[in-house]
Amino acid sequence: MLDHIGLRTKQLQQMFAFYDAVLAPLGYSRQKDFGVAVGYGRDGDMPFWIGEGEAASSVHLALAAASRADVDAFHQAALAHGGKDNGGPGTRPHYHDHYYGAFVLDPDGNNLEAVCHRP
Repeated sequence: MLDHIGLRTKQLQQMFAFYDAVLAPLGYSRQKDFGVAVGYGRDGDMPFWIGEGEAASSVHLALAAASRADVDAFHQAALAHGGKDNGGPGTRPHYHDHYYGAFVLDPDGNNLEAVCHRP
């Protein structure tokens, strides 16, 4: 279904620094760097891109976390690197019994989530 998703921004370096920091606890890193666009993922797979352009709209991006501790580390990294809290780490039983997530707004105002579906 989904091959990749991309965000466009006017503030490349700030967004690159933010996403370098918040994706690391989830095991994701830069896989390709073209200067004006960076592909993030793992093992050569790049489902998430940030590139130069007009920040036109807000996006919700939910990223898989292997553990609840990884969700917590993601949230801490985001706040330490300019993200804004949009729902701290915790269970969300209205989604399902084991849903554990945290939400932040990135420097462009996109809603970024890390979620673990394990108990």
